[in-house]
Amino acid sequence: MRIQFYIAFFVAMILNIAFVWVWPPGLYSLVFFIPFFLLGFRDIRQKRHAIKANFPVFGHLRYIFESIRPEINQYFIESNTDGKPFSREQRSVVYQRAKKVLDTVPFGTQHNVYEQGYEFVTHSLYPKHVDRDSLRVTVGSNLCTQPYSMSLLNISAMSFGSLSPNSILALNGGAKDGRFAHNTGEGGISPYHLEPGGDLIWQIGTGYFGCRNHVGDFDPELFKKNATRPEVKMIELKLSQGAKPGHGGILSGKKVTQEIADIRNLPLGKDVISPPAHSAFSDAKGMLSFISQLRELSGGKPVGIKLCLGHQKEFEELVNLMRDLKSYPDFIVVDGAEGGTGAAPLEFTNYIGMPGIDALVIIVDALKKAHLKDQIKVIATGKITTAFDIVKLLCIGADATYAARSMMLALGCIQALRCNNNKCPAGVATQNKALYDGLHVPTKRVRVKNFHQETLEAVAHVIGAMGVGHVEELNRSHLHKRVDENSIRTYSDIYPEIV
Repeated sequence: MRIQFYIAFFVAMILNIAFVWVWPPGLYSLVFFIPFFLLGFRDIRQKRHAIKANFPVFGHLRYIFESIRPEINQYFIESNTDGKPFSREQRSVVYQRAKKVLDTVPFGTQHNVYEQGYEFVTHSLYPKHVDRDSLRVTVGSNLCTQPYSMSLLNISAMSFGSLSPNSILALNGGAKDGRFAHNTGEGGISPYHLEPGGDLIWQIGTGYFGCRNHVGDFDPELFKKNATRPEVKMIELKLSQGAKPGHGGILSGKKVTQEIADIRNLPLGKDVISPPAHSAFSDAKGMLSFISQLRELSGGKPVGIKLCLGHQKEFEELVNLMRDLKSYPDFIVVDGAEGGTGAAPLEFTNYIGMPGIDALVIIVDALKKAHLKDQIKVIATGKITTAFDIVKLLCIGADATYAARSMMLALGCIQALRCNNNKCPAGVATQNKALYDGLHVPTKRVRVKNFHQETLEAVAHVIGAMGVGHVEELNRSHLHKRVDENSIRTYSDIYPEIV
């Protein structure tokens, strides 16, 4: 292509010289040609990209199409059910419920109900009416003096910094209006979490943002100041998360504005990588002691842990220690390897951590064996977009659920997959003011509330159709899975219940 480029250049120059004698206005064509020729000569001289050097000018098309590949996939290639990480069908139901528009489907399911892995719940000949407002659970063990009545669906951990100010305002406003909880993420409590007045679950990670001293260690007095805020209803100690277990949080330096640096006590414009482990404790006994300290400093509010399950034996040893010491968290959040994040190394996202369903079974069963399930509530996460996703987790043993990415979709996220480069076109996951100014807080606040309410309304309809009067009656026998073309088994067959 370089030879052809040189030929085209010389032909264009000869023609333009001829224009001087034949048709002088033709020289104006140089205004069009010269930028392309300058770009082509620059491509040939540069050494970084072989494609550009070998195909001057035209080589740029490869990078242009690559940059819009997610959009091409979404709009022209994907079917309704095969998009990743969320299909068109999943995204559409969130958008429709957030806007309170038609969310029914015509002509029947597009899922292959005879495909291995297909899951469903069975209905009863005698359906029941379930009140949506009854879909709540009380979190708080006998060690807690300020239990919290929690919705079955809540906003999962997403930090200010990862999300824009307008996103946080809209999420917390929706939580306020819909009477559900908003997890702060490990980035600390920002003014945008406090302004609308929604219930907060304050997450504390290994960076101790919002409760750290100048060297990054835990500061009890600063923790007490924030934990006793009336907006803070629960404290969540993050041990690991599904998308990057054992790695620690990552916030791109492009997103670290002066405001974020001040809130987190960090240097401006540098990547923020939280340590993989806590400095306040180094073993199970130390962690349980730290949880007791946090509960006391907060005035008796529920304190829990969030983890992506790793070594099963480690967790079982932790539960046995809880039983022996009679010291335990008020809740456990189970995150799966399929969890989302704004940024993570590929190896951690794809190959580390246990999938959420398997982890949930192990954790629930371990708590039941130790007779601690009545004291410790289990909150599950895992790509929740529909009522079935929630009911499935409740059947397996969860008491409540978190959703993150579906809440982003309710805000207007289009799954552009640009959360990690500060270029989110919807203004959701960016600190670029020119982008997040387009996210209208009052409108999106209503959409977050709508999505929550419409999804829980669907949960009420589903469990009512199952003949179940209350979520506490759900168990693994209600959930079915096709294990091969001719066989269906219940989850109680696959994962026998611990009585």
